[in-house]
Amino acid sequence: MWNYVKRYLRFALLAALFMVGEVMMDLVQPGIMSRIVDDGVLGLNNNGAGDLNLIWTLGVQMIGLVLFGGFCGALNNAFVHLTGQNIGNEMRKDCFRNIMTFSFPRLDRFGTGSLVTRVTNDITQVQTFVSTFVRGMIRTSLLMFGSMYFMFRLNRDFGLIVLCAFPFIVGCLAFCLWKANPLFSRLQAQLDAVNSIMQEDISGIRMIKACVRESYEKLRFGKANDGLINTQLQVLVLFAFMNPVVNGLMYMVVAVILLAGSFEVRDGGATPGTIMAATGCGKTSLIHLIPRFYDVTSGTVLVDGVDVREYRQKALREKIAVTLQKSELFTETIYENIGWGISGASEEDREKRVKEAAVVAQAEDFISSSPKGCQTAVAERGMSLSGGQKQRLSIARAVVKEA
Repeated sequence: MWNYVKRYLRFALLAALFMVGEVMMDLVQPGIMSRIVDDGVLGLNNNGAGDLNLIWTLGVQMIGLVLFGGFCGALNNAFVHLTGQNIGNEMRKDCFRNIMTFSFPRLDRFGTGSLVTRVTNDITQVQTFVSTFVRGMIRTSLLMFGSMYFMFRLNRDFGLIVLCAFPFIVGCLAFCLWKANPLFSRLQAQLDAVNSIMQEDISGIRMIKACVRESYEKLRFGKANDGLINTQLQVLVLFAFMNPVVNGLMYMVVAVILLAGSFEVRDGGATPGTIMAATGCGKTSLIHLIPRFYDVTSGTVLVDGVDVREYRQKALREKIAVTLQKSELFTETIYENIGWGISGASEEDREKRVKEAAVVAQAEDFISSSPKGCQTAVAERGMSLSGGQKQRLSIARAVVKEA
């Protein structure tokens, strides 16, 4: 791999550099949030008097850090894709050149389906791995060790709690990968078999029909495909086990920190802002409670002075527009994605509202510069757009609803 990576090492290093910038912005924000709560809201260092100017100052700093982090994240994505796509391109061309030098016995040994799999699926997997490694592994490592460092800076006891959970999380990941590793080789062999049968049957379809062997070939393909699916399911079950276990461990860490923090706050060893900085302050939870994605377990959430549980769900959600943290876009045009929440309007009114919402969400410039403007197609999950562009379209979709 090094022979390929070194050709595009500059892109990989730039991607890593911008990832450091993105992660650092994530890591310094909890400390700022701690100051906003302790000094700005609660006024712990000012005889209980809050400081609105400090809240504004620190809030603007946080916004600046978020924008800078987003800028770093966008450049990181660009260089990650440049690295992965170029390495995949070089590998695919080298594989094809190598296949062209094969003798007939070697071609017979591999088979056409297997060779097609090598040049397409296998190299795509390697390309995905490179991109995931450059972005995912670097981000995960920086966040993991950086979080521990900042946690220790905030409170030594909280840092020790996180450190104690670390071996269990790593152990869970290692166990799942150890169990899944032998399955991947079997998966590739079974994918080869499925592709080989497909290639043989399509090229020899006339002979199959002439000999009335359709049923036999259906059974043969079905058997090979069942084996592939069964192995894939085993892998998916392993990772389905891994995700909730790791999440469960993380929630246990948060619970223990909150429990320990409550005692420390009572004894004067920690401040509420410090506790709020290991975990969230409930923004996302509140957003989910208002339109009743979840119901409260105690207390009430009021909209227009009425408990949300007394509304009909459809009537409640018609009153509310939501832009979630993760931007969800559909494989439609930009126009359809923005106008998703409009119902019962004429086409003229709909078009007017979509344009106005795009202006409010500051999406007008990039829409107008797109090849077909509002009629430009959006790729699956918005892959054809940057993170910022997806967010702006999501905001425009919320604005257009007039909720």
